[in-house]
Amino acid sequence: MLQLASDNYAPVHPEVLAAVAAANDGPAVSYGADPVSARLQERAAEVFGERARIFPVLTGTGANVVSLMAVTPRWGGVIASDVAHAHTDENGAPERVGGLKILAVPSTHGRIGPDAVDRYAGDLGDVHRAQPAVLSLTQSTELGTVYSPADLKLLADAAHAAGLRVHVDGSRLANAAAALGVGLRELTADVGVDVLSLGAAKNGGMLGEAVVVLADDDPAGPAAAVPYLRKATMQLASKTRYVSAQLLALLGEPGTPTAGAGENAPLWLRNAERSNATAARLRAAIEAAGLAGDGAVRLVRPTEANVVFATLPRTAAERLRAHVRFYDWAPGETADRVEVRWMCAWDTTDADVDAFVAALVSSL
Repeated sequence: MLQLASDNYAPVHPEVLAAVAAANDGPAVSYGADPVSARLQERAAEVFGERARIFPVLTGTGANVVSLMAVTPRWGGVIASDVAHAHTDENGAPERVGGLKILAVPSTHGRIGPDAVDRYAGDLGDVHRAQPAVLSLTQSTELGTVYSPADLKLLADAAHAAGLRVHVDGSRLANAAAALGVGLRELTADVGVDVLSLGAAKNGGMLGEAVVVLADDDPAGPAAAVPYLRKATMQLASKTRYVSAQLLALLGEPGTPTAGAGENAPLWLRNAERSNATAARLRAAIEAAGLAGDGAVRLVRPTEANVVFATLPRTAAERLRAHVRFYDWAPGETADRVEVRWMCAWDTTDADVDAFVAALVSSL
């Protein structure tokens, strides 16, 4: 059966598996004091800037919770979009585990603007309100759109002017960078992001993500807090080298180019370009088949990264499920229609896309 449900369904990239196998060479000091993790730290400084500190963790939710706890006091709040993963899809983990309050703001196709900060800035100093402490952005967004570097700079400047830190949920940061034709640093450290949840599993990894503190001159700041928070929230792997090896395979070994084209590009970029390209192919094929617009299939959101959102009749969606696995996202324009999400991954092929479109046509 074709899989367009999630990029989490994809297998581990062979280069990542090879890196894990290479790390499995005799004993190594545990909890990150190993040579592989040391090389990962060196590489993080090359990719994100010399002030960056990287901390491997086990899950994306864990990365978000640790990141947000590191930049938010116990009485603090997190400004985020109304579709942010930390708000809608982490079972209240920031609240339950981190003791934080999510301050949700309306989004347009997943994106929010600097007015999101203004919405809650008036609560600063009010003892009756959770104190906004961090602006959390998702890149690419849950709806497959991206923030440009200029967008991010405006948001970060607004947050910092109000005394807030800036966090990026980068579970699909690679897809955003590939779509924009920029490096990972241009979407993070260079625009004022303070802490990053760096994704790996959705882009060819096996198990593990990372918290990256990008700029921190405070001896008691986030970089000092993350090691303790990582342990306290059960996100510190004893055999950290195996998580570090995956991240290192995606980012590249120290001294290798941080950018490039084709097979000379780092693995994170090659994988993201592939998943983005197949999503673009999928959308174009739907349009070429005359299914889009006011027809049975309506493409309802921009396709800027690796996902296509559409509405179609519920009966057609059910027939299509006999051939393709995918998720319903929201109700459609009318009760007999549904919005669905078709997500491409690093292993999605052109043949997969063509087979999907054929199945879609036969289902309508």
